[in-house]
Amino acid sequence: MENDEILRPLRLTAQLLELHDDNAFKIRSYQNAVIALERVTDNLADLAPAQLAAIQGVGKSIAGNIGAIREGGSFPELENLIAKTPEGVLDMLRIKGIGPKKVRTLWRELAVETTDALLQACEENRVAQLKGFGEKTQDNIKQALLFSRQAAGKLHYAEAESVAKGLLQRLHEAGIQAGPAGQLARKSDIVDALQLLAAAPSPAAVHGLLDGLPGLRRNDRTSAPFSWRGALEGSELPLEVLIARPEKFVNQSFILSAAPAHLRYRDEKGQTLLQIAMSGTFEAEEAIYAQAGLPYIIPELREGLFEFDLARAGKLGNLVRNEDLKGILHNHSTYSDGRHSLAEMAAYCKELGYQYLGISDHSKSAYYAGGLTEEFVAKQHREIDELNGQLAPFRIFKGIESDILNDGSLDYDDDVLARFDFIVASVHSNLKMDEAKATARLIRAVENPYTTILGHPTGRLLLRREGYPIDHEKVIDACAANEVIIEINANPWRLDMDWHWLPYALNKGVLISINPDAHEKGGYHDMQYGVHVARKGGLPADMTFNAWPLERVEAYLKARKG
Repeated sequence: MENDEILRPLRLTAQLLELHDDNAFKIRSYQNAVIALERVTDNLADLAPAQLAAIQGVGKSIAGNIGAIREGGSFPELENLIAKTPEGVLDMLRIKGIGPKKVRTLWRELAVETTDALLQACEENRVAQLKGFGEKTQDNIKQALLFSRQAAGKLHYAEAESVAKGLLQRLHEAGIQAGPAGQLARKSDIVDALQLLAAAPSPAAVHGLLDGLPGLRRNDRTSAPFSWRGALEGSELPLEVLIARPEKFVNQSFILSAAPAHLRYRDEKGQTLLQIAMSGTFEAEEAIYAQAGLPYIIPELREGLFEFDLARAGKLGNLVRNEDLKGILHNHSTYSDGRHSLAEMAAYCKELGYQYLGISDHSKSAYYAGGLTEEFVAKQHREIDELNGQLAPFRIFKGIESDILNDGSLDYDDDVLARFDFIVASVHSNLKMDEAKATARLIRAVENPYTTILGHPTGRLLLRREGYPIDHEKVIDACAANEVIIEINANPWRLDMDWHWLPYALNKGVLISINPDAHEKGGYHDMQYGVHVARKGGLPADMTFNAWPLERVEAYLKARKG
């Protein structure tokens, strides 16, 4: 089990104890245990009960609960709390911006036990009348509930990919040819239907396999001989497995991987890609494109937007790949809110074969994330100098994720900003902004001569929180004018900057950096998701800042700082 899988039930226990107004000492004991366990860099699943109990703030009782979580995912105290809590009230605890105490007030004083009832109470202005709430809190709750409804039955790509891999493995083990289709094949940010393609002489074999898999729920009404339709148990995400004859697998795989606009492309003879794909039997997708007079176009680009312009310009051969990346920028350590130490983050980065690491812990205004005071900046820089001596030729660059303050200025005075090799400027607070305010705030930060990279430009969290609205063209123009790099935040919940804006940024000559925003060593592996969306946006390797070798990055940062 991952550490967060163990911590999640403990966090929920603390919330439920507070919700039910339980003993304050018991609530604090769980809260303190979670804080202490979050700092543990070892895998909690590998620690013996005595080792867990010895961690300050944990103790024997909670160590015993962790043992139960490792065995069955829960423990008796949590189960008892869940049993006396309506399911809808549990859902309310997931609403951003309100804690267990406010949820208790809503539950007890308004007698709402479902999110639907809570939404109705907001629309009737009853929430605003409660002590400690008001119209602003009511509106925030309403917007969070509406956004949650829109996100229902959807997964971000990384989650969908994980589910699909498990299903594809079972199909392959049964000797059935299969692959991703639809949004999954195009590596869309958000997947609202999980679609796979299988090929078998007998469709019944595919149906029989899927019917026998635990965790799948068949929809008899919509399924047909050449299509198995249903959903995952406990999920509203539709699952569709289409079945092709083996000799037509390539044809169908191509057709199902492309958006309708892509398939409508016509060659010189007036034939569409769809007509070509249906005209015969093909052994590879490259042959379909060749018949249309086109080079091969990767599935990520098959959206019917700008891929044909790239093809005609001969720009499809140099799209950035995972193996092109030479370094990892925008990462956090235990100096702020990371899980692993600076030395551990650097050693693992080197072990993965990268040439350099950019450490960029939170700045001092991000006190909630352990932002660095000037004293700790100096301490971290001394450690970086020591590690660079030990790890050479691998290089750690001294960075910071400087908060963009409400007026657009950067956190820290100029004399502190001048000490860093690079600065990622990001918004983390006061996210409720209109487009004019958000755009002006970002542009002022971009115009600061110390800003090197603009981090996660809209602050969005896919399926969790809408980003603040910005005028992308104005922000990109400002980055071009001030030679500021724009980040693709590779965290699968962010993927921000949105890939649709990459062509405009590239046209303006703006460099892009694919950054994982890693808060632990495992976060480095999120780089692949940043590469997916970079390729969807047509990003070439030579315009990807962290695809540059160490010497070139070093020279660039030195020249920019000068």
